[in-house]
Amino acid sequence: MGFIYEEVVRRGLFELDCEFAHELGVDAMRRLGQITPLCRLLEVANRLPASLYRPIEAFGLKFPNAIGLAAGFDKNAQAWPAAAALGFGHVEIGTVTALAQPGNPKPRMFRYPSQEAVINRMGFNNEGSEAVAARLSAQPRPGKRRIPLGINLGKSKVASLEEAVADYLASFSRLAEHADYLVLNVSSPNTPGLRQLQDVKPLRELLGAIMGANRERAAKKNTALLPVLLKIAPDLTFPQIDGALGVIAEFGLAGIIATNTTLARPGYFEAVGQAGGLSGAPLRARSTDIISYISKTTHGRLPIIGVGGIMDETSAGEKMDAGATLLQVYTGMIYRGPFFARDLSRAVAARQRRF
Repeated sequence: MGFIYEEVVRRGLFELDCEFAHELGVDAMRRLGQITPLCRLLEVANRLPASLYRPIEAFGLKFPNAIGLAAGFDKNAQAWPAAAALGFGHVEIGTVTALAQPGNPKPRMFRYPSQEAVINRMGFNNEGSEAVAARLSAQPRPGKRRIPLGINLGKSKVASLEEAVADYLASFSRLAEHADYLVLNVSSPNTPGLRQLQDVKPLRELLGAIMGANRERAAKKNTALLPVLLKIAPDLTFPQIDGALGVIAEFGLAGIIATNTTLARPGYFEAVGQAGGLSGAPLRARSTDIISYISKTTHGRLPIIGVGGIMDETSAGEKMDAGATLLQVYTGMIYRGPFFARDLSRAVAARQRRF
């Protein structure tokens, strides 16, 4: 199946504009999600065999396998109900902002097949938290889903850094009831000033406000805290990561996602003039180094979702060995096809059983 995709389907898709091909993929997955019997049949065919099935428990949730669909693919909660049918063990939608926004001018997404990489400067294009919440209210609810659903929250472009906390809180208030877990994205390189929220002082203000709202919600509903994770950039120094980890510990976040796309331009990309975040194979080593650092620094106590440069069993295994609890893919799926999660989850599960 992978061979057919890479030799036939991918060749045709790569003749198309990168973002247009992305939109076709989202629409195809959305249409699949509307055919419930077919989704269930595919889910049975693509889930882990009984000999490899070992559910992963993290931040109070149970995941049927280690591989998730990263934020960035399904920005508006249109396609995620079909994720389990493709072999995913969880899915993260978004990034969603409080206000609807068109994102940056097109073209804004570029493939580099020889490097198995993508550069994007999408700019959090999405329909806004109110519209996404309305869509989610008509879809399977928490506790009724095939796999866990995460919702990735970002800052609206028009919101200043001084308004950022209120902006995130608006999205939290609208989307918390629809999420199995929430992610605070303060690491995209494509929203001006966003990465400044990774600094200790603004990060403390943001996490304090979100976790305060989380506690109020839990008390009001007499339920557990919603798991909240932080997504960080691969371009942070280790001392900067130490600062973020301190704030995460202070406010009791459930985990961390490492990493987002990079502004670095290693090797081949030194001569590439496109602005935006680089993802795919060139990010592999840096994201793995950061996962390893976080795992060692926290003595393995902080759950880590590893993202960046996962293109095959070897690169996935490296991140699990480095300390990742779960993994997410997106660029890898562009190059390996829609059943990449199925193949990867089986390889990772078999590898973990061997070791």
